[in-house]
Amino acid sequence: MEQIDFGQVAKSYAKAREDIPANLMDSLYFRGVFFDGKKVVDIGCGTGALTRKIAMRKADVIGVDISKELLQHAKALNGSKNHKIPYVQGTSEDTGLQDSQFDMVTVMRAWHWFDREKTIQEIKRILKEKGTLIVIDSGFHVGPSVVEKTFQVLSHYVSGGLKPAGSKANSKQRINGFPVEWFDEWQKNGFELRDFYKINYNLTFTKETWIERVESISWLAALEGSVREKALQDLTDSLPDQETFVIPHECNVSILSL
Repeated sequence: MEQIDFGQVAKSYAKAREDIPANLMDSLYFRGVFFDGKKVVDIGCGTGALTRKIAMRKADVIGVDISKELLQHAKALNGSKNHKIPYVQGTSEDTGLQDSQFDMVTVMRAWHWFDREKTIQEIKRILKEKGTLIVIDSGFHVGPSVVEKTFQVLSHYVSGGLKPAGSKANSKQRINGFPVEWFDEWQKNGFELRDFYKINYNLTFTKETWIERVESISWLAALEGSVREKALQDLTDSLPDQETFVIPHECNVSILSL
């Protein structure tokens, strides 16, 4: 599978990927997921948006990501947001962490980039007996005019069309955005689906913050630098200069027990 170097757009990623629904952590609490005092590893943590929310729930959490540049931003945000979260460079298939040490593993907006079979085996290795795996994905809806215009502009720059990211591109059927084969893979490897639900929420963007959000998408991160800049300038010129855009999003959550 093609790997995207999000380190190329790390600055925009750090700004734009804080867009986690405000009630996500409460939704997990209401479903019996308690972080207080638990050892948690957030794999594919990026700049640490979810990792910090977990830390605020008093968990002993560590973030793992393949990108050195994204981790640099995560560590910088430790200082500005008064955290002491450890971050390590590693992959989902080889975290470098010790066996049977963690109560939970979380993955947000990253499962589709992993070698899933190897990742599942690695998660089983580092989880304690009866540990919990939480896989989360989120994204914007395609209906609003600003999104439609964005897709129209970007389609001129992305060869092969604007396909779903990572392994989602090869999936024939999805439930709330999750490819159906993921559920089969989890079950075959001993993970029982405890809960699966969706959170709908709206985010408000200025033209500038929407452009930053778009720059952090895999389609743009995969482009060569000068082409990416041209695409973003074209998009900037094409979008209206209205004050704000309200864009519906959804967040999908799977809670699994080993």
